[in-house]
Amino acid sequence: MTSRARPSTDAAQPGAGSGTDLPPELVHAEALRTAVGAFVRRVRSRDTMPVGQAAVLGHLARAGDLSITALAELEGVRHQSMARTVSLLAEQGLVATSVDERDRRRVSVNLLERGAHRLGEERRQRASAIAAATAAALTAEERAIAERIPEILGKIGGSVA
Repeated sequence: MTSRARPSTDAAQPGAGSGTDLPPELVHAEALRTAVGAFVRRVRSRDTMPVGQAAVLGHLARAGDLSITALAELEGVRHQSMARTVSLLAEQGLVATSVDERDRRRVSVNLLERGAHRLGEERRQRASAIAAATAAALTAEERAIAERIPEILGKIGGSVA
């Protein structure tokens, strides 16, 4: 058996994925995408609740009761995976499930007070970490600019097709 060197790929090249291989009009967009992704990962690294569970609580807080099927669609996961996540949340007393009287196959999930409180704690922890980092790392001028970031990202996000 002979060993052969593997051909190099772009991913193995220095600077690959850094945006340097993009056309000039995409370099800023890639830098923004990378920075937002890194920011989200750093903030979430401090979470005390798994991301998928927090996401389910967030959907329920915003939309009210939802079916497991609807939650699975919102999160882009299989029904079985979402059923497991909902089961874990129910075991913790954060959500309750009920079978739809009209369609016995449909299970509705509702956020309990304890779940809303737990979600609020998680959100406060994230917000506190961001506020502390903003105060420590940014100048007054940069903080004034940073205050506009949510509005700006909302506009960008609303325009992404």
